[in-house]
Amino acid sequence: MITQPLQWICAVLGALMVGISKAGITGLSLLSIALFVHVFPSSKQASGLILPLLIFGDIVAVLSYRAHTQWRYLWKLLPWTAAGVVLGYFALGHISDKAVRIMIGAIIVFLCLLGYGRRYLRAETQETTLTRHWALGAALGVTAGFITLIANAAAPLMAIYLVAMRLPKMQFVGTAAVFFMVLNLFKVPFMVELGLITAQSFEFNLMLAPAVLLGAFMGRWLLIRINQRLFETLVLALSGIAGVLLMV
Repeated sequence: MITQPLQWICAVLGALMVGISKAGITGLSLLSIALFVHVFPSSKQASGLILPLLIFGDIVAVLSYRAHTQWRYLWKLLPWTAAGVVLGYFALGHISDKAVRIMIGAIIVFLCLLGYGRRYLRAETQETTLTRHWALGAALGVTAGFITLIANAAAPLMAIYLVAMRLPKMQFVGTAAVFFMVLNLFKVPFMVELGLITAQSFEFNLMLAPAVLLGAFMGRWLLIRINQRLFETLVLALSGIAGVLLMV
């Protein structure tokens, strides 16, 4: 599956970033996906290979932060996200890798710019009304479900949503951890049916699991020491960079 040393380096770094993003700085997960796409030319194949690593990272994060989960935000998103996953399942065979990357990247960059605009213009009243409207959760949920099945790229959307909700960093990570564990487990049967998760790919996942665990410890160490505003800035910045990388 991997024959070149550079490919192994990219794969290990990608797995390390998965752990850091799940337990610490959300936004690195798309950079890890970019590394896996470098190892495997098809973004669809990379999506199937990285999913079990994401689930492993989700489990570690849930065990670490479950006490901080804010369930009221999850109930707003999960039903819509499930609908998006089903939509992505039927669309996967009819959309090219390039189109997927450009579409996802454009959405993420737009939402990052919107997030920065809200922070620096300080439109407090408008922000509170908008971010709590059911339509925002529905739109982000369906979009996240769709793109997460195709490219495991829902993390920036969820990150931008939780930043808009003004969650403290521990609640942010705890809520995101449960959301993605449920979502990624829900995706497994679809990915198996599509032939993107196989016994061979799972062996590859097992070899990279220690790197995910190490990354999770690094992420927790960073999260405890970073202040709230810098945390939000890093989340938005890394999400924006990931979106640009997907488009180019």
